[in-house]
Amino acid sequence: MDRMPSAKRPDRSGPSPRSARSTGAAGATGPTGAAGSAGPFTSLDFQLVLLRRMADHNPDLVDDARRRLGVSAADMREANRRWQAMLHAPRGRAAASRYRSVLGTPESVTERRIGDLTCEAWQWPLPLWPDLRFEVLVAQKAVWNEWLVRAPGAPAPELRTSADLRPWCCTVDEVARAFAPARPLEGTAPTRWGLSFTAADAEGVRRECAAEFTWGLLQRVSVTGQPR
Repeated sequence: MDRMPSAKRPDRSGPSPRSARSTGAAGATGPTGAAGSAGPFTSLDFQLVLLRRMADHNPDLVDDARRRLGVSAADMREANRRWQAMLHAPRGRAAASRYRSVLGTPESVTERRIGDLTCEAWQWPLPLWPDLRFEVLVAQKAVWNEWLVRAPGAPAPELRTSADLRPWCCTVDEVARAFAPARPLEGTAPTRWGLSFTAADAEGVRRECAAEFTWGLLQRVSVTGQPR
């Protein structure tokens, strides 16, 4: 999409110096663990943070993903607790530095222009979603957006009807392009987005729909209007 989500404000916050010392680069292995380990906060831990918010809509998908990662529900809760502590700690590391600390050097850094703003798009691979990348948009030393996007060169899903919109199959920008003109909806949390659009159902009847996304990944779609 060629503009910033309207509900997202630039994030200049970060953990305190004490919290920052407990973080580590993406090369570290193993999750935080339910016992509250003081080890580095790793890329695996960050994937658990993404899953924790997605569990509100798709707990079964999250449980399957968690088992593939070989971690427990307690591990996921502890990783999320540590992440939230880093987010809300005063006088801490800036958000952009926090992502580099946890995920390491970005796989790619691309200049992007959105309206009058020039920013950099940082992208990292995450093993749980090999066809996606976690993208952070950085401008004026602040993080303006952070979400999952399709990896460069990875095939995008064919989105023709509302029946094609299955949980975790597509991203915000893919739905916006497939069912243009889509209208942004205010999310219920900083990591959530919504889109309103018209789409044909499996029988070809066009209906008003609303899609909900967490960290940029589709979670659910509801029909909000009468046939058109």
